[in-house]
Amino acid sequence: MMTKEVRSQFWYSDGRRLSGLSTLLLLLPFFAVIAFVFIYPIAQLLLISFLEPHPTLDNYARVVDNPVHARVLMRTLWTAALVTALSAVLGFPVAYYMSRTKGAPAALVAVCVILPLWSSVLVRTAAWSFLFQRNGLINSALMALGLTSQPFKLLYTQSAVVIAMTHVLLPFMILPIYGALRSIPNDYARAAAVLGATRLRTFLEVILPLSLPGVVSGSLLVFLTALGFFITPALLGSPQEMMISTLVSKQIREVLDWPFAAALVGG
Repeated sequence: MMTKEVRSQFWYSDGRRLSGLSTLLLLLPFFAVIAFVFIYPIAQLLLISFLEPHPTLDNYARVVDNPVHARVLMRTLWTAALVTALSAVLGFPVAYYMSRTKGAPAALVAVCVILPLWSSVLVRTAAWSFLFQRNGLINSALMALGLTSQPFKLLYTQSAVVIAMTHVLLPFMILPIYGALRSIPNDYARAAAVLGATRLRTFLEVILPLSLPGVVSGSLLVFLTALGFFITPALLGSPQEMMISTLVSKQIREVLDWPFAAALVGG
């Protein structure tokens, strides 16, 4: 059942209700943008994968038959899942602190979460590449502390890709969880305390279940974005451990095999 707030969006200011045609006309620009920006490119990719160089399923057969492509796909799924899990583990405490703190501390944390979004992914990835170099800050600090005598190989590894992708996508996990936590009334925690629940039990049985919609939303956002990440794996990853986006780019830019690249995306 629609709430009063949602129903009010379909009424004129003088109380007259919008007709079905008027509502459709209002939504038409939105659907037009969706069709032009998302549906049309996807349809074009599917057509290219099926119809070029002639009507065939060979492009998809190549995707399935080659074990290298299967490993690339599994590596991409595993990396996206790992980044999502790390983002949830790191992001939930930050979101919880923001939702339970007021004043300058909460504002400072919010600025630290949002500020990285003002810079491009390329800039942040380049910064990580400097940190991961053999003579970079991380190896220099480890050697200065006496934790190692030789610099670690950090750059061009899957670990570097996961760390950098988690850093880039972390705000997209924190913000949905923060919104879900902010919507939980403080009275729920007080009521649980009055009934004798400890803070841990209150968190596990009250706060965490009610915040799951935010966790699910953030996880979907991070996971789906990580699947198509290109810049970070291309700059920090190894050619022997490429992800699906890097493989598609190679097929387009080096091999010039657009139908097969479209099949990789469509498959």
